[in-house]
Amino acid sequence: MAVPPEGTPCWADAMFPDLAAAKSFYGELLGWTFGESSEDYGDYTQAFKDGAAVAAVVPRMPGMDGPPAWNLYFATPDASATAARIRENGGTLAMEPMAVGEFGTMVTAQDPSGVFFSAWQAGSHKGFGKTGEPGAYAWAELCTREVRKADSFFPVVFPFEVRRMESDQLDLQLWSIGGEPVAGRLKMTDNFPADAAPFINVYFAVADVEDAVATVERLGGQLLYGPADSPFGRFAPVMDQQGAVFSVIDLGKREGEMPAFS
Repeated sequence: MAVPPEGTPCWADAMFPDLAAAKSFYGELLGWTFGESSEDYGDYTQAFKDGAAVAAVVPRMPGMDGPPAWNLYFATPDASATAARIRENGGTLAMEPMAVGEFGTMVTAQDPSGVFFSAWQAGSHKGFGKTGEPGAYAWAELCTREVRKADSFFPVVFPFEVRRMESDQLDLQLWSIGGEPVAGRLKMTDNFPADAAPFINVYFAVADVEDAVATVERLGGQLLYGPADSPFGRFAPVMDQQGAVFSVIDLGKREGEMPAFS
């Protein structure tokens, strides 16, 4: 498995107050199975879909409060250099570059608009074993109200090619690597609760959005809005039963013309 190009989303994980409940929820919703928890790394537990690594869940550390959140990792060939660019461009390091055994080196930070994210320098663990298929990572959007701060930060820290949607209703940027879109930046509007903190909305692919939403609600989570059609796929933002927000998307069900970007 090749190392993803710098700036490519390569992994996602989340800390939960109740690890067993998280495994039950995502196992049923996305068809995940789980490996053995690693005691040496805080019971970090990888999730698999059809034998491929797709994400991880971990118990929340003592003293942490607030709802859990999905954390997105961007690939980097040099975690220390990425950490330096984060500092130089107004970001804050929540975790200095840290080697994780033979698996790789990670750094966790907060951008100037308040969004937490991580960078991953791969060792033996290269990242997602599959993407874009039901049960696997599909897409991510950085959601913030302070778009100027985010826009002046991320394309400097990572080698993103930036294009903006030509729309008066939606402030959306696409970040690309080598001409291929890898993530987006969305300005938060009234669709988001007034007290919602900025975050990265991680999308997981599903075979049917309505079925996925019904499962979320049956398991104690909730639908935030939608489902909605788009040229990118039919999607719905949801919240799990412990408060982590993410989206489900059917990439095969696309409606409408693809918007113009410049």
